[in-house]
Amino acid sequence: MTREQAQPLDAATAWTEEADPDFRPLHGMLGASPAFRRMTDAIRMLARSDAPALIDGETGSGKELAARAVHYLSERRARPFVPVNCGAIPEALLESELFGHVRGAFTDARGSRTGLVTHAEGGTLFLDEIDTLPAKGQVALLRFLQDRRYRPLGQSGELVSNARIIAASNKGLEREVEQGRFRSDLLYRLNILRLRVPPLRERGEDILYLAQHFAAIYAKRYGLCSHGIGAGLRDWLQQHHWPGNVRELENTIHRLVLQCDGEILHDPELGAEVPGDGRPGDFKSAKAEAIASFEKNYLALVLAQTGGNVSAAARLAQTDRRALGRLLKKHGVDCDRYRGS
Repeated sequence: MTREQAQPLDAATAWTEEADPDFRPLHGMLGASPAFRRMTDAIRMLARSDAPALIDGETGSGKELAARAVHYLSERRARPFVPVNCGAIPEALLESELFGHVRGAFTDARGSRTGLVTHAEGGTLFLDEIDTLPAKGQVALLRFLQDRRYRPLGQSGELVSNARIIAASNKGLEREVEQGRFRSDLLYRLNILRLRVPPLRERGEDILYLAQHFAAIYAKRYGLCSHGIGAGLRDWLQQHHWPGNVRELENTIHRLVLQCDGEILHDPELGAEVPGDGRPGDFKSAKAEAIASFEKNYLALVLAQTGGNVSAAARLAQTDRRALGRLLKKHGVDCDRYRGS
């Protein structure tokens, strides 16, 4: 690899308006591509309104970050942003979670509880995975959106909310309506304003910017030297389809930083740069290299998850502690670099 190929992107200076007038950092969102700029323009437009909004985007594309940007650019920025994953709320508890309850409202209600709508008063309630709401929850939300009135379970009087509703889905809600899984009238209530978060594969040059950004974050977290991005990895990053979008990219770079032995991050499918002539080695050597790469990658993941605790890592890997210790010794892995992570 030439010196030019090994030069890292400078995470501290690559994304400044002076260095790149097209670069627009926006409340944790980074990018300079045309698709990203169109999205940030739409976010600023949504922030000027209090109307319900619907955010579309694939899994891992940054829908919650976009919703947060809308909130913190709006006049509601001083009030709470309350995110809730609709798919994580049991159907039986949905109205209680959203609107709260008073003591004795049902068998297990030993005390009163404030609902998420109340927590978001004056701010924004972000309903992620809105398509997972069961039919009863869709009716309750529709009724709330009609007049912003709600009644905690067991309470006689109604309350009026001043929370803005932003919903998000990684499925086409129109298709969900056609298939009878989502109410058309609820879609109409939510679809006053709409924002599409582009998938990472449509964001071009943002991929390398984000990769270096994440590399800098995780190098700092683990007390490592800053990492450059090798030429092979640059090509791989730009050619990969990224079905998991920004979340997949972040996890990939996190893993590569942990398994990197030098200052250059390499192609995760090769474990190192391709030889200078671009030709693969013999099958036996290539297989051994692939196995070694997998083992180092796996060790980095389990140690990062257990904070460098070998016994805990062995339990997580469902293997004997001594067997794991032999692998650590084989690859020269220093467990101390993962402690406190």
